[in-house]
Amino acid sequence: MIAFFYFLKIMFEVWILFFAITVMSSYILLAVYSYKELSYYMKKNSFVDYDCILRSTIAPSVSMIAPAYNESMTIVENIRSMLTLYYANFEVVVVNDGSKDDSLQKLIDAYDLQPVDFYIDYKIKSKPIRNVYKSINPAFYKLTVVDKENGGKADALNAGMNVARNDLFLATDVDCIIEEDAILKMVKPFIEETEKRVIATGGVVRIANSCVISMGRIVEVKFPTNFWARFQVMEYIRAFLLGRMAWAHLDGLMLISGAFGMFDKEIAMLAGGYDTKTVGEDMELVVRMRSYMHEHDLKYTVAFIPDPLCWTEAPQTLKVLSRQRTRWTRGTIETLLAHKKVFFNPNYGLMGMLSYPYWFFFEWLAPILEFFGIAFTLVMVLIGQVYWMFFLTLLAAVYCYALFFSSLAIFAEENSYHQYTKESEIRKVILTSVLEPFLFHPLSVYWSVKGNIEKMRGKKNWGTMTRVGFAANTKPKK
Repeated sequence: MIAFFYFLKIMFEVWILFFAITVMSSYILLAVYSYKELSYYMKKNSFVDYDCILRSTIAPSVSMIAPAYNESMTIVENIRSMLTLYYANFEVVVVNDGSKDDSLQKLIDAYDLQPVDFYIDYKIKSKPIRNVYKSINPAFYKLTVVDKENGGKADALNAGMNVARNDLFLATDVDCIIEEDAILKMVKPFIEETEKRVIATGGVVRIANSCVISMGRIVEVKFPTNFWARFQVMEYIRAFLLGRMAWAHLDGLMLISGAFGMFDKEIAMLAGGYDTKTVGEDMELVVRMRSYMHEHDLKYTVAFIPDPLCWTEAPQTLKVLSRQRTRWTRGTIETLLAHKKVFFNPNYGLMGMLSYPYWFFFEWLAPILEFFGIAFTLVMVLIGQVYWMFFLTLLAAVYCYALFFSSLAIFAEENSYHQYTKESEIRKVILTSVLEPFLFHPLSVYWSVKGNIEKMRGKKNWGTMTRVGFAANTKPKK
């Protein structure tokens, strides 16, 4: 019996070690590949004249769709900033998703809105639309406001697609701060690609906590003062600059952030629009659009823009952050289970043979295995079965790896867009990367496991995402 126990112990340790080495090696390979692609992108785009796109008569038309629910405090200013983006042919479609506050009334008063007769072709199912509003002020001709029954973010986006009149749509959150040239950069892949149809483009989302804001624009980038927001900055830099850039170039990108993504409306609607039964509607739509293209034998690609184009507020309390991360985990599980036919299926190309398995093993199962590995180690410590010299050496190696990976992310950020310009800010970034493996990563593992438990128990709701808002960091108008 004792011999069998030791055999199981050795087998588990070998499996954990093999899996850990595989995960870490894949992260490093993606990081190096991403950095090479980022350098190439920076060099290539240093000669781009975006004014040509701005003046072009053949540039694709874009509809910005921004769902809104109880956004009364900031909705007027945020919509005003969207209306001032640099692009010739675009509209802003704000979908009031049954708000219980005075969001709609504030929009009506601020933009001189009136109900209009508007034929709506419900190509995608959504909750009933009560009214469509347009402004009697010619200055706001680009704005359309849709008032509908509450159905959630995915349902609001579907309603927005039914109303939107342009070829492409840009899905965003009404409380995001978008760079003025964001649309110009996002449509560029749709214009450049000639051999394949671009069905979606993702952009970098950054953390706006503590940044100085004036008239809906970021005027000074600052590293967050909030302790938990700082760790999220490191996460976002790694995820966008050292992950998605590589996956996009490999043509295996499966996730575009729900806060900022541009889609081919025709393909999105043919694929069925957003799934209202999942809390991970952003990832699920991308996977379903890709599946649709494979199943109809159509050449396509999903692009990614590494420029920091959209800024959002990160959760600042552990309670809200926990709700967000468990929801992300549930959304990942729901998407993977809904599209399990893709798993190692060569009919779905690289997505089936590499992207999906990567998400399955490294994004879904890895945190679970890590949790059991930590629990197993604690049990071994309690029963005195730990070889401390080997254990501490291995722990130091893992910690050094974490620091190295974060250092790559910091180097990529500072060598490209250099958002944090002060030495004091960079020191804070480095200190955060030093503390993260001990203080934040264990929480991330715990939230992932908790998300799995919530999924097994049948939890489906989003959870309340309470935001502090940017008012404290807003620079007053002169």
